[in-house]
Amino acid sequence: MTATSPPLRAAPRARGDERRLLLLAGGIALLAAGLLDAAGPGPGQPWPVAFGPVLVMLAGAAIAQRVVVHLAPSADPVLLPVAVLLNGLGLVLIRRVDIATGTDLVAAQTIWTVAGLAVFVVTLAVVRDHRSLTRLSYSFGLLTLVLLALPLLPVLGQEVNGARLWVDVGPFRVQPGEAAKLTLVIFLAGYLERTRGMLSIATHRLGPLLVPSPRHLAPLGTAVGICLLVLVLQKDLGSSLLLFGVVVAMLYVATGRVAYPLLGAGVFALGAALAYRLFGHLRVRVASWIDPWADPDGAGFQLAQVAYALANGGVTGTGLGLGRPQDIPFAATDAIFAVAGEELGLVGATALLLCFALLVTRGYRIALSARDEVGTLLAVGLTTILALQSLVIVGGLTRVVPLTGITLPLVSYGGSSLLANYALLALLLRVDHARAER
Repeated sequence: MTATSPPLRAAPRARGDERRLLLLAGGIALLAAGLLDAAGPGPGQPWPVAFGPVLVMLAGAAIAQRVVVHLAPSADPVLLPVAVLLNGLGLVLIRRVDIATGTDLVAAQTIWTVAGLAVFVVTLAVVRDHRSLTRLSYSFGLLTLVLLALPLLPVLGQEVNGARLWVDVGPFRVQPGEAAKLTLVIFLAGYLERTRGMLSIATHRLGPLLVPSPRHLAPLGTAVGICLLVLVLQKDLGSSLLLFGVVVAMLYVATGRVAYPLLGAGVFALGAALAYRLFGHLRVRVASWIDPWADPDGAGFQLAQVAYALANGGVTGTGLGLGRPQDIPFAATDAIFAVAGEELGLVGATALLLCFALLVTRGYRIALSARDEVGTLLAVGLTTILALQSLVIVGGLTRVVPLTGITLPLVSYGGSSLLANYALLALLLRVDHARAER
């Protein structure tokens, strides 16, 4: 009892901190909505139009916070407020794109936000012990393959912007690959927890590296290889990179062997060279990444417009409602960070990055403090998804890496991504609550 008493006594204070942080996050989002309404075209619109999306989100967040109080009272108090802040700013930025382009994406994003918070609540209610998930790890592995393969089906799958990632379910269009990231992490956590000892023992030499027996690596390599092959067939190379990075990170944490990251880097370099030769659209992306000004009205148009927007924003930004997001292709999805960089400036863009850094830091803290191997592996995998997804899209827009069509978590327009990220946060809270309760 003495081991669990301090976390239990600290729980009310943590939840109080969480409420205060939620109020702060809500205040910032409402302030941003008010500034956009005052400065944007057609100011003084009815308040439900200007503030409705943020207020609906805050109402859902308040319910979600009450659920955390009852179901995970000892969990991290920072994750939910930071997620709500990012989500709220995303709603404001998407409405800004709507004003500039005449679209109405914010209404759908508000509905997806409510659905995401509902998924957050359901995940906490259903998953009372994260270790129970790994008892079905092979089922989650099979589910991962099914989810990734769904867009390849001739009737359900839909190709959008050259990538076959979408499935039409009635009036909705969803991206099963977003859920597949979570199911893959659950599969890997269970598999690696059971085979960690065998994978840690190096008995075979591969060039300068010592690696475990092929029969121990074969099941994992086959499953991951099929996942990556499916993603390549879908022309979704960004998600391929993301899943590959998650696998390598979890392998390293499970075994502590540096050989896995080194081997992973070699395999990635070989795969990247092969993909460059096989896929013409990848060569075009690399060329526009190296020099978007060589074809600023064609292949390099998006990166050129992003560069103009970030330069126009300067340090403090043009102000909400005073930029030109209509000039940026796919501003609400792929390039929402550029919209923030132009209208909020370097200061606002850095603040967004710090929010992601805070989520990632807290996620890895949960992994370090977990009391069981499954919790550590789950937290590492889930947090690495957030970290890599943020790095890849921001790095692509700032020309650190080639641009891929990955969304900025919790900020970009996209329902599937929003649902998956709220489920991810709920699982992290479940792992952290289990640590504090033991």
